[in-house]
Amino acid sequence: MRSRFVHNGGMEIFSKTSQMPETQPPQPQTTSDQSRCVLVCQHQSCLRNGSEGTLKAFEDADVPNVKVEASGCLGQCNIGPTVRVIPDETWYYRVQPEDAKAIATQHLQGGKPVQEKLNPRIHPQFNF
Repeated sequence: MRSRFVHNGGMEIFSKTSQMPETQPPQPQTTSDQSRCVLVCQHQSCLRNGSEGTLKAFEDADVPNVKVEASGCLGQCNIGPTVRVIPDETWYYRVQPEDAKAIATQHLQGGKPVQEKLNPRIHPQFNF
């Protein structure tokens, strides 16, 4: 719930309003035999940067219990092609076809995200 200021004839009052629903990309349905889903953006700027080949490379990796899907815009247009792994909520950026094998092997099969390709907006990394 959020408070909202309402001006009523010179009086200041506050009323509680329901929180606005946030618009989020549709979530693919996962079943028990498909524990993860890889979404590869296929929107305009990602396509211009080679996401069609990235999608094919993930499909060709054929990782058991992982579904690969083309998605609409994931909102990271200037650092695409974008790849999102759910339910992990791991976001990769500038993913080229040659990166798909490392992500499939190291992350999807081995459980360790590929640090070099993690989206810095979503997964900030600090070096002290």
